[in-house]
Amino acid sequence: MAHGTPEGLEYRGSIFDKCYAVTKADQLRNTGIYPYFRAIQESEGPEVIMEGRKIVMAGSNNYLGLTTHPKVKEAAIKAIEQYGTSSSGSRFLTGTLDLHNELELKLAKFMGKEAALLFSTGYQTSQGVLFPLVGRSDYIFSDHENHASIVAGMLLARGALNTPVVRYHHNDMEDLEKRLQRVPAKAGKVIVTDGVFSTFGDIVPLNTLCSLAQKYNAQVLIDDAHSLGVLGEGGRGTASHYGLSHEVDLVFSTFSKTLASIGGFVGGEKRVIDYLKHESSAFMFSCSPSASATAAALAALHVLQTEPELIRKLHFNANVIRKGLQQMGYDVPDGQTAIVPVLLYDDAKACQLWQGLYDEGIFVNVFIAPANPPGRAMLRTSLMASLEGNHLFRILEAYKKIGKRLRII
Repeated sequence: MAHGTPEGLEYRGSIFDKCYAVTKADQLRNTGIYPYFRAIQESEGPEVIMEGRKIVMAGSNNYLGLTTHPKVKEAAIKAIEQYGTSSSGSRFLTGTLDLHNELELKLAKFMGKEAALLFSTGYQTSQGVLFPLVGRSDYIFSDHENHASIVAGMLLARGALNTPVVRYHHNDMEDLEKRLQRVPAKAGKVIVTDGVFSTFGDIVPLNTLCSLAQKYNAQVLIDDAHSLGVLGEGGRGTASHYGLSHEVDLVFSTFSKTLASIGGFVGGEKRVIDYLKHESSAFMFSCSPSASATAAALAALHVLQTEPELIRKLHFNANVIRKGLQQMGYDVPDGQTAIVPVLLYDDAKACQLWQGLYDEGIFVNVFIAPANPPGRAMLRTSLMASLEGNHLFRILEAYKKIGKRLRII
């Protein structure tokens, strides 16, 4: 139906009114700087073709560079030849492949858990794990900067079940304890947090968090989307990084980053995983992951375990860029992950720096309001193991050239 009111009828409002109001996207387009939805026409890993130009990719979550690894691509192609392009059903009915069972077993073993369960997307995993586990008398404690997928799961629980949701200040364990103290001692409690936070790349203080969980009888759920393949022994994630694998009740992650595919999984006690199999609507009513996506994740997991030098190279690359930008005078916090944030605090400056880098053949991500709170504009540089020395040089040179031109450094 066309937007508007037929002649002679009183206008009563439309849910589409907001779509015609001035938006941030319109404002960005009007400036000539619109950094989103740039199409990749071809990818060779560290370099991609965008708008007909070769661009150094310094904004991908493909941390170990496995999306173009020959073994991963070969596994996906063979899976299509054997199983076709879709499983065409949920896991309950016709959608379970032997590949799914194999990947669940291998992920559980790798993460040190009794069992694992696959989901069709990483976003679904967060929702599909949290919502079925809580009731109206339970409490969810969530870091204020948790990923949107966790927030969606909390909102679902609060809206459908009236489950109390308590958000504590980012990585503030004193604030978390104060809030834990305010709820009934016998109430069910779950603390859910990112392991590595996607915007700034900082790590949850898991040792303190687990101590609080034990003290107040709460379960711990960790989202390892940006930790898997990056932190811990052999890339096993945040809990392994702290030596607390047995203290974390459930760990979930996506395949869209280190594991070079699409989908997600949760690992935990066998009985809990079996419960989720039969109670998680996000799992039960979704088409299962395709054979090609599952085979790619399986192959990527194998590469992760057999080529540990990739993790070392990833950290080397991240440290080169982090230290280089700091030495130039950029506001870049110290870190231990593949995410290197460049803090600008001004939306216009962030967009101008992004455009300048892009013109120099470097792609990074720009975060401005409303994606970030006002006054916290930044660029997020994400490193990959597949970047070579010449790519790192080009990234730093571009930051230096444009930063000086814009008088940021």
